[in-house]
Amino acid sequence: MPRREIRAGSPLARVRSLCLAFPGTEQRESHGEPCWFAGGKKTFVMAAQEHHDDRTAIWVAAPDGVQTALVAAEPERYFRPPYVGHRGWVGVYLDVDDIDWPHVEELVEDGWRGVAPKRLLAAFDAT
Repeated sequence: MPRREIRAGSPLARVRSLCLAFPGTEQRESHGEPCWFAGGKKTFVMAAQEHHDDRTAIWVAAPDGVQTALVAAEPERYFRPPYVGHRGWVGVYLDVDDIDWPHVEELVEDGWRGVAPKRLLAAFDAT
């Protein structure tokens, strides 16, 4: 799959800013898409730019039960992503007119907290 650029001002650029605001976060490409890693090791957000369909989305590591609740309540915004959906990750469509940014911010933080090493959690919580 070809390397994909993140356009300035796009919803994905905003997601990148959200992810990189957490200490110890790195952006690297995986499977042809931008991904964000906590502590350089564990992925907590993956971009999905037309990865399996014509939609632009992110896949976020989510706490138990979140995926099921969001997909049931708002399937036009959230979905069960392939490959990682069975582990509870939630897909968030970024090509909708009214992205719920406060909720996306919460999901990204929860994803980061779920995989970040304790030293990074302590550094973030101390700020």
